[in-house]
Amino acid sequence: MGSAASNFTSAQNSFSSKSTAEDVTANIDLQGKTILITGATAGIGKETARVLAKRGGHIIIAVRNIQKGEAVKEEILKETPSAPFDVLELDVSSLASVRKFAEDFKSRDFPISILINNAGAIFGKFELSQDGLEKTFATNHMGQFLLTNLLLETIVATAEKSGEEGRIVNLASDAHKLVGKKGIPYDKLNDAKSFHPFTAYPVSKLANILHANELARRLQERGVNVTANSVHPGLVYSNFLQDTSIPFISWVLPLFSLLAKNNSQGAATTCYVTTSPDLKGISGKYFQDSKESKKVTKPAQNMDMAAALWKFSEDFVSTH
Repeated sequence: MGSAASNFTSAQNSFSSKSTAEDVTANIDLQGKTILITGATAGIGKETARVLAKRGGHIIIAVRNIQKGEAVKEEILKETPSAPFDVLELDVSSLASVRKFAEDFKSRDFPISILINNAGAIFGKFELSQDGLEKTFATNHMGQFLLTNLLLETIVATAEKSGEEGRIVNLASDAHKLVGKKGIPYDKLNDAKSFHPFTAYPVSKLANILHANELARRLQERGVNVTANSVHPGLVYSNFLQDTSIPFISWVLPLFSLLAKNNSQGAATTCYVTTSPDLKGISGKYFQDSKESKKVTKPAQNMDMAAALWKFSEDFVSTH
């Protein structure tokens, strides 16, 4: 994976799987920082927005459903009335929506201190996105790849102007471990006959890690003050699971509710990686339970695979 500051160790804090988003940000002041979060109308995305707003950040949530987004804003402002908070429309499964969002965003002249690619989905049946790509991969990777690229110079410029490090965080998952040694099966992505949610979702999560790793390499090569990392929130009992149409998951939800993290625990690692001063200069890493995780597969650390994914993604977005 990407290089990082040599004095960093993964055991620098006492946080655990039980730590909450409020715990890991207890001494953080985000005044003057603008944080863009995709898919924050429920679950860990919503909790991330709530806690980072509480710490003083200007929160912008990019959501498919504006009505739900406004409800989240209203709820958060009841707790933190002074929080700058904006709701913008974005469907990351649609490249046209991503491009429109980026255009609208830039027209408002917002800075971006932190980008959290939180939006994600798992689909029980094979579907194609508007751009003709299997919808899990389209939603979890391709749209957010394009979004990050379109907003990258804004993030770089914000870091230069503020003198403070910009951060990009991808929500990945340990589900990436279910992908074989060959990595992302590009020739099978749109194969309806071989589709299964428990293969499509892990592939998209591997893509999230590889994207962050290659982005980190490119940022370091440019010498800009921006980092990119990926995080595993853990198994979280949230709307993400409850809203799925996959029968198996609905059957075992009662067990998940006993074993899984709650939303605040699930949002902790995202909040830690986006805000902790201990992670200054740390890039191209994978985090779990607010610590660097060594539990990543060889494909997830393979920089040739990361470069290949970047090329595939660049080619796709340039032709759609």
